[in-house]
Amino acid sequence: MELTEQFIFLQAPNPAAAENGRKLSKKGSFSGLHKTGDSTLYWAECAGSGKTPYRVSIDWTDPNAPVCRCSCPSRQFPCKHALGLMFEQLADRAFDEADIPQDIADKRAKQAAKSAKKESAAAPSKPKKPNAAAQKKKLAKQLEGLDMAEKMVDDLLSTGLGALGGASAQTYDKLAKDLGSCYLTGPQTAFTRIALAVRTVQKEPAQADRAYAEALRILVALRSTIKKSRIFLQDKLEAGSFTPEDSALFEALGGVWKLEDLRAIGSFQENVRLVQLSFDISFDEAKKEYVERGWWLDLDGGNMYQTLNLRPAKALKYVKGDDSRFGLLEVPTLYIYPGEGDRRARWESVSARPLTAEEQAALPRLAQPNLAAAIKLTRGAIKNTLAPKFLAVLIPIGQLGKVEDDFVLEDPAGDRIVLRDRPEDGPDHACTRRLAILPGEIPTGSALFGLMFYDEGDRSLCLHPYSVVTPDRIIRLHY
Repeated sequence: MELTEQFIFLQAPNPAAAENGRKLSKKGSFSGLHKTGDSTLYWAECAGSGKTPYRVSIDWTDPNAPVCRCSCPSRQFPCKHALGLMFEQLADRAFDEADIPQDIADKRAKQAAKSAKKESAAAPSKPKKPNAAAQKKKLAKQLEGLDMAEKMVDDLLSTGLGALGGASAQTYDKLAKDLGSCYLTGPQTAFTRIALAVRTVQKEPAQADRAYAEALRILVALRSTIKKSRIFLQDKLEAGSFTPEDSALFEALGGVWKLEDLRAIGSFQENVRLVQLSFDISFDEAKKEYVERGWWLDLDGGNMYQTLNLRPAKALKYVKGDDSRFGLLEVPTLYIYPGEGDRRARWESVSARPLTAEEQAALPRLAQPNLAAAIKLTRGAIKNTLAPKFLAVLIPIGQLGKVEDDFVLEDPAGDRIVLRDRPEDGPDHACTRRLAILPGEIPTGSALFGLMFYDEGDRSLCLHPYSVVTPDRIIRLHY
């Protein structure tokens, strides 16, 4: 594998750590540069704030997943010293060959034994049986929680949303807490969002209409989730089946998919090539966490996937942040979450390389045949009450410009759609206005990537543009 600046930034917990590592390299903070004869291990000392320099090493036994070690007290991983040592390698510094230090040799052996044990545990010969009694008790508790949630939903829908203005947000906060104890973190989050809507109605009257609309959307989705989940859980309880199934209801109830569970239900693909079309960050007020979302195009199948990196506000320092990624990712095994529409995906390992000219030129050709096909796909997806009310689509560009005050996309067949930012995303996701400053003419054969959604304002389907995909580059409107 060729070491690149992009690869280093992908290893960093955040861009600042990578830049700090670069600064350490530039100002000559490293000394005693050594490597093994097979170039799988690099180590050195790095001057720190104290008298004793830090001992830092990078083990490249697996070129796509380097193991970084450092004696510094930083909780970031990799730390800036390890990233700085990568920049030393990138700068082609002179590393003297030497025998591997004994302490690192011992750690290598320990890591190899750990990996072997993990592979043995993952072997399908002895599948782990779930605790039937505990799972049965959990399902019964979930059904009890669904009854409690359904009563509250029915009361709200029968009395009308106008009752939200006089309701107490604490009522919904308490119910959310009770649902959490019933192993229903999905409905729990829904009632937390309703509590936020109540506070908006009471404290910001100008935003009341939007808050009511959001509360109604949550209630409709929650009611559907409750009804479908009750049947789903009762069937599992009666059948004594306690293993995860290929159903979006598992996650809607608050279940967390493990990669081994996704593999067990066959929800994975091998040897996938992915290209990121867009990346954004938002804050989920109900869950108190930052959501780092990437939108990816499968270069071989033309499928669209999203990745979600969830970072709780209380643990930002300890959860590695994600970032925009450029070029192409080669994924040995892509795990895909159950569901429809914009399915979430994850992976354990990945290798990155630049896009070839042929691969870049192929991207816009993976767009929907036309606007009509994208609209049909979106309408089918958003009818599902458990799915988001938008769909990521790539649409071929015939023309792109303004009609009166609106930006409009016209496909090669002459059909048009208004380009507009989704109100739910807020001002930090505003992209449409950037279309006015696109560099030069858009080449023939380009496509527009974005989220197609139903705008309650004028009751029409619109497209929130995220990036322009041309035969020779990707122009990101959101960053």
